[in-house]
Amino acid sequence: MFNEATGPLRAKDVCQVLGHELLPKNVEGIRAKLKRLVKLGVLTEADTGSFARKQ
Repeated sequence: MFNEATGPLRAKDVCQVLGHELLPKNVEGIRAKLKRLVKLGVLTEADTGSFARKQ
C-alpha cells in the first residue's frame, strides 16, 4: 500500500486498507508496527503519526 500511496499514511488509513475495524486497539497495534518499521529503516515518519516509504 505504501508503494501506491501518493503521500504519507496514518495508522487509521492502514487499518482501513487492511480491512481491520477502526477500533482503538487495532489502530494502536498498527501504529506500533509502523513505528517498528521506522526504527528498522523501512519507513520514515514524515510528521508525527504520518508514515511514508523511505526513498
